[in-house]
Amino acid sequence: SCIATGDVKGQVKFYDGQLRLLSVYSHDKVGPIQSISFSTVLRDAPSALPGSRQPFLTSWSDSSNSVSLTLNRNFILSTSDATMFHVATDSTNFGRIMTEPKKAVNAIACHPQEPLVAVGSHCGLLKVWEYKQTQYLVSRIFTEAGIQCLSYDPEGHLLAAGFTDGSVYILDAISLQSICPEFQCSQGPVTHISFSHDSKYLATADETYSVTVYKRVLQNGSRCWEHLAGLVSHYKPIRGILFGVHPDSSEPRLLSLGEDRQLVEYDLKSSIKDHLVVTHRDRLEQVAVPLCLTWYPQLSTESFFLTANNCYKMKLYNTTTKMCRKTLLGPTYGSPLEKIQILPRTSSADPQQHYLVYITKDKVGLQMLPVDGNPHKSSAFICHPDGAADFAISHDGRYVFTAGGKERTFMKWKVNLHALDAAAFLGGEDLIPFYNLLDGGREGKFFRELEDYFYYVQLCSQGIKTLETRQVSTHIPLEEIPSVMRAIGFYPSEEEIEEMINEVKFSKYADTGEELTKINLDDFIKLYINHRPALGLSMKTIQRAFQVLGYDNKKGDKVIDRGDFLSLLQCRGEQMTEDELAECLITLLGKRPRKEGSELDTHPPTGAAALTEEDIPAEITAEIFVADILGLPVAE
Repeated sequence: SCIATGDVKGQVKFYDGQLRLLSVYSHDKVGPIQSISFSTVLRDAPSALPGSRQPFLTSWSDSSNSVSLTLNRNFILSTSDATMFHVATDSTNFGRIMTEPKKAVNAIACHPQEPLVAVGSHCGLLKVWEYKQTQYLVSRIFTEAGIQCLSYDPEGHLLAAGFTDGSVYILDAISLQSICPEFQCSQGPVTHISFSHDSKYLATADETYSVTVYKRVLQNGSRCWEHLAGLVSHYKPIRGILFGVHPDSSEPRLLSLGEDRQLVEYDLKSSIKDHLVVTHRDRLEQVAVPLCLTWYPQLSTESFFLTANNCYKMKLYNTTTKMCRKTLLGPTYGSPLEKIQILPRTSSADPQQHYLVYITKDKVGLQMLPVDGNPHKSSAFICHPDGAADFAISHDGRYVFTAGGKERTFMKWKVNLHALDAAAFLGGEDLIPFYNLLDGGREGKFFRELEDYFYYVQLCSQGIKTLETRQVSTHIPLEEIPSVMRAIGFYPSEEEIEEMINEVKFSKYADTGEELTKINLDDFIKLYINHRPALGLSMKTIQRAFQVLGYDNKKGDKVIDRGDFLSLLQCRGEQMTEDELAECLITLLGKRPRKEGSELDTHPPTGAAALTEEDIPAEITAEIFVADILGLPVAE
């Protein structure tokens, strides 16, 4: 036996048991060696000679006082620049087996009809694999720039590639040859690329916050592509572009979503050369940052698109009005969802059941639809510890492929829907999964308090001092939702309150045409769990706000001036009137005068300004704001 090593110089060295050098294999094209694997089959057929079945033969030479080595096995080595070589030990011939990406793998796409997956990397290498047999089919190297994103057209004839230098190539899906000259219309790396459903349009988004559209045209009797128009439609990074179909026609519909919380819709039919027309611009979020979107399956008479944000929430929006129809707790596996896509139906799956595939920072997962906030209806697995860059789904919905970014790898995952169905079943039905999300569960103190508040609101709505027979009910009016939410420790903004009330009010409207005016306890629990902050309110969140709004005082602390604090509450965001602000501060500071046996005075207070100056310091830190003004505990 002997010891084989591979070093950073690309040399394979063999040593005997006493670490004496026996032989060296090297080649000038071999980079730093990462691994070595020897063949399990002997190079020469076994003979009757002693030791012919041994992979390594050593002999001692008395004349030269040295040991010689004869290798009876070939070996394969891989290098740090993603190249594999086969070494024939009888001739020291290094044969290149394959070359894989040397840089980050950020782009991946699946063919819409065939078992093919295309993978692109920042080193410019584009490869197509047949994934059922795991066979490499064809490749092309682009030397000018790296590949950032890929997309097949719905017919499977074309493959579009976006590059780090802003260029766009439209390739034949089989040969990978360009069908037209490349386009250089983006000023920054292309981050997203997508075809319309009829393959007439191609849209891209880039790092300069621009959306660019290309159009298929007829020229001299043959199809070709031309640049239509581009527009800087966002002021923060674009998180997704999405083609769809207009509900009242078969015309393509294009949307883009940015970290600026804006959803922009474009009118492709009215757009002309160098003029991209915007039809709608809607703000989807108030505080959270939307990260991805997709069309939602037609599970009801109403049509939706689905978004996921950085606060672990998923939201359903009406495709026509852009009104938020439902807010739901999404998967919470360490980081928010980065990309989502509906899983194509498989022949063996329940035709009434739909699923969503997603990736987080380092995980790939499945989510059962419809989304309702049940944590047992989702699952996730770590796919790339250093970060998942992208994913693609096979046309039959059986496989998911993830790209590992800087890991320079991509992985194939087999979809097992039965495992997720079983987990959801074992998690319990109806409200059982939601009870477990409450502090203490169904039998805990929190739930009993919630019941008390719920029924206290019923008493208030019928009058506290009435002597009439009370009507026992399991519902409360919708306008009382914010009061109960605040009583149990969730303080939604006015916009969030409006979304909650509208969510319940119009929940049956598409089916029955009726608006609801009340909510029962079970639905209230679901509403609370889906809308409350997924991870609670942290001190870090408040400190970040002070970092933005405050300044450094003489002690080096981030503070907000008392006057600025009051001005911000009255002039920015959801503005408060002076009376509302005084009312809140006096209540928070516990200065409300009470009469013996009477309820709290509800009239606007007098002398609020003087009280504010007396009880609020001139410089407010995050800790003072939380502990002294809000009266919340601060972790040591």
